[in-house]
Amino acid sequence: MGRVHIGVNMEFVRHDDRPFEWGVEKAAELGYEYVEPMVHLGRELLSEAGYFHSVSMLDDPLRIRRACEKAKIKVSGLSAHCPLIKPEVSVEYLKQAVRFAAEVGTHVINSDEGPKPDWTTEAEDHVLMRYTLMEAARLAVPRKIRIGLEPHQQYSKTPAGLDRIFALVDSPAIGINFDTGNSYLAGQDPYAWLEHVKGRLVHLHAKDISVEQSDAERGKVTGTPVGCACGDGVIDWQRVVAICKTCDRDVVFSVECGTVDQAARSIDHLRRIV
Repeated sequence: MGRVHIGVNMEFVRHDDRPFEWGVEKAAELGYEYVEPMVHLGRELLSEAGYFHSVSMLDDPLRIRRACEKAKIKVSGLSAHCPLIKPEVSVEYLKQAVRFAAEVGTHVINSDEGPKPDWTTEAEDHVLMRYTLMEAARLAVPRKIRIGLEPHQQYSKTPAGLDRIFALVDSPAIGINFDTGNSYLAGQDPYAWLEHVKGRLVHLHAKDISVEQSDAERGKVTGTPVGCACGDGVIDWQRVVAICKTCDRDVVFSVECGTVDQAARSIDHLRRIV
């Protein structure tokens, strides 16, 4: 029987215009046990100026480790989303994310297939994804890193579609990062889907969906960047926790919400259940 731990995706501080280290301290202050940092390639203005939480993979990965050790918080995984369908972007991105994660000291990187090019066929897209995932898996296996595939885009919006992507590469490095909110908005039953993937689960995005967003978007979109506070929306967290406690490994719930206040309400709600 696995245990459930509570973490938070760093998107909860994106509207505060503060750097990564500030977000880590805030997560620890709220009582979170884990954070999920976002990483990017190259350099971009807001992060360099200290106004955004994303960390460049050109930085020293020990920056993340030191900040978390100082705040006495752990890293559940890296948010390493990139379009798997576009190998010219994703192959080097994921390979660097694998190396970065190993030095940070975490064992999961999360990604999804991303928006598809407008000129490729479905069959071609899956060949391209296989190439990307194979290249990344070859680095991930010896480092004991898992690549968590998330339901988020056009092919992974159904259980069968996510299964097809998962099966492209036969490797212990490939797992599932289940997203409760994305699966719900795509029109699926998130609890049945979670039961279906729990044996392959390496990470979970704890994303709740407000009643208003549900009424406006369910069945019309494949996902959303962040949700509302856990407990404020439509997701049955007692049911999600119960399923995850039957996993054969521990699972970190990485709360995906958009504000510090929502993160505070989320951990209060989840603590009462977990």
